[in-house]
Amino acid sequence: MIVNATRMLKAAKAGHYAVGHFNTNNLEWTKAILLTAQKLNSPVIIATSMGAAKYMGGYKVVAALVKAMDEALGITVPVALHLDHGNYEAAKACIEAGYSSIMFDGSSLPFEENVAKTTELVNLAHDKGLSIEAEVGAIGGTEDGITADGEVADPEECKKMVSLGVDFLAAGIGNIHGIYPEGWKGLHFDALEQINKATGYIPLVLHGGTGIPDDQITRAIKEGVSKINVNTDCQLVFADATIKYCAAGKADPTAANEAKGYDPRKLLKPGFEAICAKVEEKIKLFGSENKANY
Repeated sequence: MIVNATRMLKAAKAGHYAVGHFNTNNLEWTKAILLTAQKLNSPVIIATSMGAAKYMGGYKVVAALVKAMDEALGITVPVALHLDHGNYEAAKACIEAGYSSIMFDGSSLPFEENVAKTTELVNLAHDKGLSIEAEVGAIGGTEDGITADGEVADPEECKKMVSLGVDFLAAGIGNIHGIYPEGWKGLHFDALEQINKATGYIPLVLHGGTGIPDDQITRAIKEGVSKINVNTDCQLVFADATIKYCAAGKADPTAANEAKGYDPRKLLKPGFEAICAKVEEKIKLFGSENKANY
C-alpha cells in the first residue's frame, strides 16, 4: 500500500518509535524490504538516492517497480516511496514520476536559498499529495556528491525551515553517512533537545543510521527521532554474503556439479536473505514492528 510518509511519522512521533527508511538499489533490495516489512507488520519507507535511481533506469522506472511489486506481493502495510538527498531538479522529477515522498537537501546551499527552494517544493509536493523532508545542518560524509563534516544544526534555522510547512526534518546532530570513523564523538543529544524545542516537536530524521550504537539509536528515538535512514548496513551484508557464496566456489561454472550456482537467482539469493535479516533487525530495534495500523 503506497502512501506518503506524513501520517506514519506523526504516529511514530506520538508512539515513541521510529520508521525505518531503507535505500533500495535494485529488485532484490526492493523485494527484501517489502517482504520483511509485511512479515513484521511494520510501516516502511523505501528510498532511492539520485545515483541509485539513475542506475536503476530513472525515477519513473523506480516508481513503476516499487508500485508493481507492492501490488504483486500483496503488501498491505503502509509503504512510502521516498527520494533521499535530492537536489532541486531531482525533487521536481520525483514529484512528476510518481514518488509519494521527497527529500530536498538544500543544506549545502546558502540558508536563504535553501529556504526559497524548499518553500517552492513544499507547495508542489503538497499539491500532489506528497510528503516532504528538508535538511538543516549538513549530515557528515558524502552522499551523491554532497560532502559535509557532520554539522550540528542551528535550532533557529530548524524553526524557520519547519515554518515553511515541511512534514519532517533532517537536522544534523553529529551523524555521518557511511562507516563511522574511529574517534567519532557520538550524537549530540543536547542539540537534539534544543531542536525539538525550537521546532515544536515535528518528526525528526536521523541520517547515517549505520554504525550508530544501539543505545544511542534508542535514546534518539525517545528524544524525538521518528525516521532513521539505513543504506550502508544493507550494502555491507549483501556484499559479504555474495563474496562468501562466490568464495565457496558455488558460482563456479566449471565446478563438477549441475547446480548452476552462477544463475543470478541463486547468486543473489544469499545477499537478498542477508538484507531481509538486516531490515528485520533494524525494524525491531526501531520499535515499528506491529505498528502498521496507525
